[in-house]
Amino acid sequence: MKGLVIRGSRNIFTVRTEGGSEGCPSMPDGSRGVVLECRIKGKVLKGVEGYYNPLAPGDRVDIEVDPINPRKGLILGVEERIRILTRFNRKGQASQVLAANPDLVLCVTTPASPPFRPRFLDRALLQADSAGIPAVIVCNKWDLFEANPDTEERLQNFSTIGYSVLRVSALTGEGMDGLHALIANRLSVLLGQSGVGKSSLINALIPSMNIRVGSLNEKYDRGNHTTTMSVALEVPGSGGQTFIIDTPGLRHLVPDGIQVRDIIYSMREFAPLAGKCTYGRSCSHRIEPGCKIMEAVAAGKIHEDRYESFLRIQDELGGAHDRY
Repeated sequence: MKGLVIRGSRNIFTVRTEGGSEGCPSMPDGSRGVVLECRIKGKVLKGVEGYYNPLAPGDRVDIEVDPINPRKGLILGVEERIRILTRFNRKGQASQVLAANPDLVLCVTTPASPPFRPRFLDRALLQADSAGIPAVIVCNKWDLFEANPDTEERLQNFSTIGYSVLRVSALTGEGMDGLHALIANRLSVLLGQSGVGKSSLINALIPSMNIRVGSLNEKYDRGNHTTTMSVALEVPGSGGQTFIIDTPGLRHLVPDGIQVRDIIYSMREFAPLAGKCTYGRSCSHRIEPGCKIMEAVAAGKIHEDRYESFLRIQDELGGAHDRY
């Protein structure tokens, strides 16, 4: 039997099989489906060795139902992933899969409460692009925007680079129709820092969910974690199968699976200049004469803040862990 991993914790996974029938437990989003509590058969699941977590929401798995308890089962194998969204888990010193097989990454931010943090977006977009997953910036709480020129300038710069930017408000409903249309018939994943309103967006998209919404930490003006694990939820009203994966808020995103020398290829406005410096791929893009990246920054073709993010990510990946 085939199934979709909905969530997992400590090697216990909620798996939704195709179809449904009377008497089956319902999903957290209210949709119908055969929902099983599953464990992995054996000690190791082939094909996902080396990850901090063997399975993640969005994984397609082969299962067998427990003949004694039809609400439980064993996971026999996992289908080959088309794409994965990961981060580097410092605690486990390994790649952590946030979502398997996503069609779209929704990089969620806010203009205020908490403050707009474009450098987190730089990292989220880098991670999505390096994984070959289309990404869109969703600026939630747009009702709080107070004509901040710095915020508008950075959002405009992201648009110039080639990213779509949606300005929405889960509270007032502004822009939510556009978001609903964007995710229709796709498996999307919400990625953002704590407090940006991912749970509020889920509640607006799936009113039956009524997820608890956290308050901001007034001292640090940042969010508190309300979502503790990634979970895939079905969004109703799209005319097809639309799923969205809600992920826990992140304080800091360490890019995963990217070598320092390849960062340049996954930042859109940097990539065309790769290898064209006087010192070619040996250029550090910091002090060398004839550096095309620094020339582009001086000419205003690359935003100074994006360049600063580029250097910081280089430093972090160059010294944070030995696997790069």
